[in-house]
Amino acid sequence: MTSKRRGRGIRGPLAWPRVPAMRSRSDRFDEVVLDAFERVCDRAELRKSPIELAVEDVPPSDPAPWEDQIALARAFPAQNSLPARVVVYRRPIETRAATEAELVELIHLVMCEQIAGLLGIDPDELKD
Repeated sequence: MTSKRRGRGIRGPLAWPRVPAMRSRSDRFDEVVLDAFERVCDRAELRKSPIELAVEDVPPSDPAPWEDQIALARAFPAQNSLPARVVVYRRPIETRAATEAELVELIHLVMCEQIAGLLGIDPDELKD
């Protein structure tokens, strides 16, 4: 839809087409987390036991007793009818990565640690 703007020419479209540059930082973070999650699950051959994934901005203000620093992620084992869950915290991870490559690597390492913890295996087994 275009219209004249009081002598200033034709106005552009009301909504731009979605382009990769228009994605927000949190959208890009979510994509990297999902990619790392899928890679680690494929490596661990997790097709039978589902694990839910969530991304939150920051961890809750009540850290677990064994946590002496801010958590980057948390894994919750399956209970009753609830499947196992991994929650990744965006801001603590972003503050520790200076570049996009460091962010991707850190997320992959965090995902390996969390899923390995749920499976009771060594995280090195899941790293590629």
